[in-house]
Amino acid sequence: MTELKDEMRDWRRDIHKHPELGFREERTAAKVANLLEEFGLEVHREIGTTGVVATLKRGSGNRAIGLRADMDALPIQEANDFPHRSVNDGVFHGCGHDGHTAMLLGAAKRLAAAGDGEGFDGTVYFIFQPSEEDGRGALSMIEDGLFERFPMEAVYGLHNMPGIPAGHFALRKGPIMTSEDIFVITIAGRGGHASMPNRVVDPVVVAAQVIQGLQTIVSRSIGPQDWGVVSVTEMTTDGARNVIPSNVTIKGDCRALKAETQALIEQRMREIVSGICAAHGAEGSVDYRQDFVVTYNTDAETEAAAETARQVAGAPAVDADCPTCGGSEDFARMLRKKPGCYVLLGNGLEGHCGSSLHNPHYDLNDEILTVGCDYWVTLVKNQLPLKGS
Repeated sequence: MTELKDEMRDWRRDIHKHPELGFREERTAAKVANLLEEFGLEVHREIGTTGVVATLKRGSGNRAIGLRADMDALPIQEANDFPHRSVNDGVFHGCGHDGHTAMLLGAAKRLAAAGDGEGFDGTVYFIFQPSEEDGRGALSMIEDGLFERFPMEAVYGLHNMPGIPAGHFALRKGPIMTSEDIFVITIAGRGGHASMPNRVVDPVVVAAQVIQGLQTIVSRSIGPQDWGVVSVTEMTTDGARNVIPSNVTIKGDCRALKAETQALIEQRMREIVSGICAAHGAEGSVDYRQDFVVTYNTDAETEAAAETARQVAGAPAVDADCPTCGGSEDFARMLRKKPGCYVLLGNGLEGHCGSSLHNPHYDLNDEILTVGCDYWVTLVKNQLPLKGS
């Protein structure tokens, strides 16, 4: 196991040093595919553009599960100075996808080396997904026939999490991560001289009322038993110091834990913009896009994942009813198609490993690579047990 630990560290650091953005993971995907072929797996390349899926079958069982890791990096300039820092300016593995890939590669190597009649009975699909960060990679793989070409009964995902002790697990039944929607509101008025507001339709005043109105969506339209966030994050105009603008653009972000809440937020936003603009003689439009859906863990698969985590890390190191995370995850698209579970694996509390995800000083903790690998291997053996075991 020491040799594999060193290999996973080397794979991880090499991928970290050569990060690639979504749908551009050509070097990473080639490295992953080549290693999987070396391990003896059946490998399928270019699934959903740059995705990779590898198949490992043992025994005569007909059951199959999928294990998923993400491969893409972020458009961030890394601030670290260690030897494996990014060599690509403005591109950085600031979310640990390099580690997720290395863990799943390690699990594939261990399970492949077990041989026929050992380890598990059935089929495992190792899914290496592109473009998680922008919420397009999972759907791209699904639309490319992921679940038709590789029929699996359930799919599982894992993500590291700074702020949780290294090697500890956190998971929960139901929603574990929120949806994320983005919106762009455009308000068209009639601009003019700042000294003559009576001759214009001031879109700034309209925008101010719209922003205030948006704050009532959560406080007055969403019940206290539900959860939602509407955040205005940007406002721009085509005006100047002494020019009342003609146009204002408002941008922002919405989060929810239910699809119904997502739909209600969009509906109320459109009604608020339409009503306020009409009242002032302005024109308004809303471009509303659901980038990420709610990450929802199904009951049976979450119980299986929790038991696996306890076997790997010990019961005290597993929180099976953790708080919902306010972030969003593209793996949720896969969980809309198949039952499954998404777990969080602690990255540590201090230094680079304790830095927030997407922080330029972040780095994945190499010490958790073995834990993640053990989790995947144990999950496969539990879910696809040998006959008589």
